[in-house]
Amino acid sequence: MNIEKLLEELYSYSLHGIKLGLKNIEDICKAMDNPQKNYRTIHVAGTNGKGSTSTTIETVLIEQGKRVGKYTSPHILRFNERISVNGDEITDEEIAHYYSYVKDIIKQLDITPTFFEVTTAMMFKYFSDKKVEYAVIEVGMGGRYDATNIIDSDICVITNVSLDHTDFLGKTIYEIACEKAGIIKKNSKVIVGSSEPEFLKGVEEKTKNYVNVCEKYRQSTYFLDFKNYKTVIKIEGNTYEFSLFGDYQYKNFLCAFETLKELGVPLEIIKKGVEKVKWQCRFEIIPSDNRVLILDGAHNEDGMRTLCDTLKLGFKKEEIVAIVSILKDKDSKKILEILESTVGKIIFTSLAENKRGQSALELFNNSNRKDKEYKEDINEAYNLAKDIDSKVILLCGSFYLLSKFKEEVLVNEG
Repeated sequence: MNIEKLLEELYSYSLHGIKLGLKNIEDICKAMDNPQKNYRTIHVAGTNGKGSTSTTIETVLIEQGKRVGKYTSPHILRFNERISVNGDEITDEEIAHYYSYVKDIIKQLDITPTFFEVTTAMMFKYFSDKKVEYAVIEVGMGGRYDATNIIDSDICVITNVSLDHTDFLGKTIYEIACEKAGIIKKNSKVIVGSSEPEFLKGVEEKTKNYVNVCEKYRQSTYFLDFKNYKTVIKIEGNTYEFSLFGDYQYKNFLCAFETLKELGVPLEIIKKGVEKVKWQCRFEIIPSDNRVLILDGAHNEDGMRTLCDTLKLGFKKEEIVAIVSILKDKDSKKILEILESTVGKIIFTSLAENKRGQSALELFNNSNRKDKEYKEDINEAYNLAKDIDSKVILLCGSFYLLSKFKEEVLVNEG
């Protein structure tokens, strides 16, 4: 079976939807002799910032000479991005091997797992076979019933909570925080990146023994270097030039910093490592002629707000033109209200080929914005943006949009 056919079969497990409960993954891992117990784990939850925080921890541990696995979702361009060891993505051949292995176990157990349960089982076994020392494991959704939550993590990080996936996780910040705090185990060190009272209330129902980095490092400072696109952070007399750029990256840095200190990583290694972090589609700067091209996966209110806070620090409204598409299960109206106060012109484009996507015309008709246009074809949308006099072209609203842009536009330009 070629990799396209195999991935098509793997993705078909998505038809089984989202199931709350850990029995399937527990049974699969038991049949594999519980590979998730063969390495130390850092478990990262939160509405936004999980990927940036996880990748920072991973990069610095690799800088220290450790063997590190990382598990993240969703992927942007390729499934392989989800599972990596020391920065190298799982190969197509390895995907085929581990999928076949897990599939045989599923048949023996006579169960119907979800896509995420299957991929999580593959990851646990892969990391064990690759003999990683640490696994940085990002929660898929929520925490308590997430398939990753069978690990007995050394450190639990919860970056923040905002209203997302409310159909599954709860209607309030407190309810969602309780779900995310479900990753906290008896002996875990707990690190949080928000002082929001309802969030902390949810965490404190699980443990009173946690470090809130916003409080611990409240004397620290940072500024955004718009020349080199770095976040420059000063903590206790030391300066860290963080390669992930953005107002919101400061708290992600603090979560990673505290985790790495807890793991005993020397400050000099942290300094070197944080200059090398790469995380695509999070205020990602793409080289472009005479202007700045920014890709950011902001796909909910909180993500869009933090993106816009950063943009306002460096650019005037009329200097930015945005290409946008938003999935229909997101609150398009509120997301656009935040964006509209920050950008000069909006061009809507289509993700209609995705079952959760909207056409450009649908988005155009549902927007109250006056200065707007729409192009169903992403190449036409980008060409229109280039014809407009601006300093910045911004693509945002969905990771699917950024993936489509990279595959259909940047490939041809490059």
